Amino acid sequence: MKSLSLYSALLLTACVTINVYFPAAAAEKAADEIIQDIQKPAAESTEPKAGLSDWQQALYKILDRTLNVVITPAQAQQANLSIDSAEIRKLTAQMQSRFPALKPFYDSGAVGIGADGLLVMKDAGKVALKDRNQATQLVAAENANRNQLYQAIANANGHPEWAAQIKATFAARWVGNAQGGWWYQSSNGSWKQK
Repeated sequence: MKSLSLYSALLLTACVTINVYFPAAAAEKAADEIIQDIQKPAAESTEPKAGLSDWQQALYKILDRTLNVVITPAQAQQANLSIDSAEIRKLTAQMQSRFPALKPFYDSGAVGIGADGLLVMKDAGKVALKDRNQATQLVAAENANRNQLYQAIANANGHPEWAAQIKATFAARWVGNAQGGWWYQSSNGSWKQK
């Protein structure tokens, strides 16, 4: 009887599994942060505006640091998704530098956001013949970086299997962060303008 209970206890401990759930809310927040950073106009900065006096700039910096101290403990209780690694920074920098060249194609409706969050040449006729090759190359490079980014985020968080979920989260957030007039593809394949 004693060996049976020992065996049962051993069997019970062997069957313990740890479920690590995908942090969907944290992924949405991370996606928004990355996308907004990529699409931020080059002249825009997080530093105080140049027209402010030195004491006003110093005050803004102190307020910013104070808020960061106060807000950080509240955020620490929520699930977090790391978006800071050398690979992630490199990929987002490439996407950020490419965005000004892509924006006119978004604005004209030549390029749209596919249902999977990747870019699609929606209407090549809206691109001048001399620029079509460049547009196609920009779309291909952007899509390659997006797929690499999703895997890099999954890897940075120690869960390479999360790449598909991260891609799905980003797909929705690319549309959510799209500017007015841009085209996106709904899940049923139809195109809509934001």
